[in-house]
Amino acid sequence: MALSFIFGLLGNVTTGLVYLSPVKTFWHIVKRRSTEEFESIPYVFKLLNAYFWTYYGIVKPDSIVVATVNGFGVVLEITFVAIFLLYAPPRMKKRTAILAITCDAMFPAAAILVTQLTLDQQMQIAVAGLLSAVFSMVAYGSPLSAMKTVVTTKSVEYMPFLLSFILFVNGGVWTVYAILTHDYFIGIPNGTGFGLGAAQLILYAIYYKPKTKSPPSSMEEDKGWQPCEPLIDPTSIPHVVVAQERD
Repeated sequence: MALSFIFGLLGNVTTGLVYLSPVKTFWHIVKRRSTEEFESIPYVFKLLNAYFWTYYGIVKPDSIVVATVNGFGVVLEITFVAIFLLYAPPRMKKRTAILAITCDAMFPAAAILVTQLTLDQQMQIAVAGLLSAVFSMVAYGSPLSAMKTVVTTKSVEYMPFLLSFILFVNGGVWTVYAILTHDYFIGIPNGTGFGLGAAQLILYAIYYKPKTKSPPSSMEEDKGWQPCEPLIDPTSIPHVVVAQERD
């Protein structure tokens, strides 16, 4: 078995975990039948990104490992967007529908149709790879806001360790795969993600402070009160596309 294929399989596992990271949040949305203050834009653009990586894995020979995990991502992101369309308030529901039709239906359909009808295979690979790399670079740049918050507040409260670690490993695995297969479209965005993930872990090591638990008050003991926590960290979702989900 080729070493590149092994790293591709490892990349399927790590990328699958990244795609699955917001499942808990959406389960709460379904239970509460409301999206509350959560934004749909990141999931719309994650779906678009997954579309093009799937297309890239299909048109490029010997890249089935790229197509499989991102095809899985397409199914998940369609589900997430559909949940927004079901439970979002009217104004957000309308905006989500417009974005989904434009960005997740018309644009990818037009791009794939044009490349299939007018370009040869090598150009199809180049266009699909370029679009995928651009969207991934934007996604991997999203943790910068969370990193800024950590430095400003000197607290890692809004930068979940587990997700930062998974993104770090995911970027590293796909970077090695890209080196082995000489694939710059995969290597550049994932190498960038690996570097940003390493920077996040360094910040975590610098600013992490163990939480001290205060004894519960008598009211809390009597009523079994527990503090309310946000479903998802407000600074960990990007403004354009998601690389990091809220915890």
